Amino acid sequence: MSEEAEKMEKQPPEPPPDPRWKFLVGYLCFYGFMGQIRPGESFITPYLLGSEKNFTKKEVTNEITPVLSYSYMAVLVPIFLLTDYLRYKPILVLQSLSHIAIWLLLIFGTSIIAMQFMEFFYGITMATRIAYSSYIFNLVSPSCYQRMASYSRSSVLMGVFTSSMVGQLCVTVGGTTFMTVNYISLGFMCFGLVLTLFLKRPKRSLFFNRSKSLCNGTSPSELDKMNPEAGEPMWYKASSWKNLLLFRLIKELGTIVRMPQLRLWSLWWIFNSAGYYLMLYYVHILWNEIYPATDNRKVYNGGVEAVSTLLGAITAFSAGFVKIRWAFWSKLVIGVVTGAQASLLLLMNTTTNIWLCYAAYVLFRGSYQFLVPIAIFQIASSLSKELCALVFGVNTFLATVLKTIITIIITDKNGLALSVHSQFYVYFAYFTVLTTLYLLSFVHHVYMMARHNACKTPQEETTPANELCSPVEEENSDKEGSPELASSKA
Repeated sequence: MSEEAEKMEKQPPEPPPDPRWKFLVGYLCFYGFMGQIRPGESFITPYLLGSEKNFTKKEVTNEITPVLSYSYMAVLVPIFLLTDYLRYKPILVLQSLSHIAIWLLLIFGTSIIAMQFMEFFYGITMATRIAYSSYIFNLVSPSCYQRMASYSRSSVLMGVFTSSMVGQLCVTVGGTTFMTVNYISLGFMCFGLVLTLFLKRPKRSLFFNRSKSLCNGTSPSELDKMNPEAGEPMWYKASSWKNLLLFRLIKELGTIVRMPQLRLWSLWWIFNSAGYYLMLYYVHILWNEIYPATDNRKVYNGGVEAVSTLLGAITAFSAGFVKIRWAFWSKLVIGVVTGAQASLLLLMNTTTNIWLCYAAYVLFRGSYQFLVPIAIFQIASSLSKELCALVFGVNTFLATVLKTIITIIITDKNGLALSVHSQFYVYFAYFTVLTTLYLLSFVHHVYMMARHNACKTPQEETTPANELCSPVEEENSDKEGSPELASSKA
């Protein structure tokens, strides 16, 4: 019997999914949809600046909103670990309770400190999103991961779209006050908490609660790569490394840094997402600066968010059909998209037409969402499920740290305390610098390839080049037909 066959024979079979998995997935998607129904979310900024709360733009910009970045950074790592250790459901309950706290503070809070606590709880809800996105992978077999992930993501996007449209219809058509819309949002959040209580708590997770029947959830090949000197497969020694797997995976991150495509897209995730979310946090204040509407029915934040969500879903879906050699063209595509985003930021900040500002915002979000699934594939295509989760966690944390540093310097009242228009000039410069670096890196890459090809001997020219392959193509070319290739990615 061949070595490969023996390895396959020793590998434990995949455990059967829960017989009720279809119902559980459907319930989780329904929960994901209902958890996004917050009609008042698009109108928080005009609500705080309006007569009902009467905060000043300086207070909202430099004292209240910055707390969101600080809170998110402070709780991200603990929640990442607790999500796995507590097996998802308690973190989802925490998310629902935090949402309820947000709307209670919005409705009854009257001071700056109350609104800062509101932003603190908002940071918790953002950090706990990982519990929902990873929960579904414990309900189904790996062969269904991609399809189930699309279902859960689609339910969230549909919830955001529906929530924004309901909020806009209530305000514009129904003439509902922002306070009433907030009460409606509170009611939906209470219903979401009830739904959370009926979620099934998984018996296993990626790092701390691993199934022994599945080598504690990690394939033999992955663990053998971590410890190739060991004669016996590591998955037979579950008790010796069960609590150390997370640290073994952290050591593996050093290998990832040396992989060009993974390094490039991880850097994009860190730097571009930091700029994207900074824009997202302060754009509503910019809209109020450009068009300080006194009539609530003429505030169209909800409609704009609905359109941008829909366009983001369309561009993200279309990205899956773009077939190019990403190993070669990635830097150029990222540079062009980032350059377009810099132009859109400048347009948003300089125009006096609110509709033009709305359009630029929609296009900015759509362009970002176009690159997100590409980045996910490029990062995840050659990693194990556990390592993939860790890489995305590290990337998100580093992006949050960068975002917090920028907030402290340019936004916080103890820093430069810039106005929203000045901040958007900084964001424009930030994206312009990123564009320049991406395009220069692409030019350097082309130059090095041309120089390399010019130095090739005739014999070398007949050898197929591998540098144009994506990570998954390289994996397939090296291990064609290998049973060790990961069948699913987080």
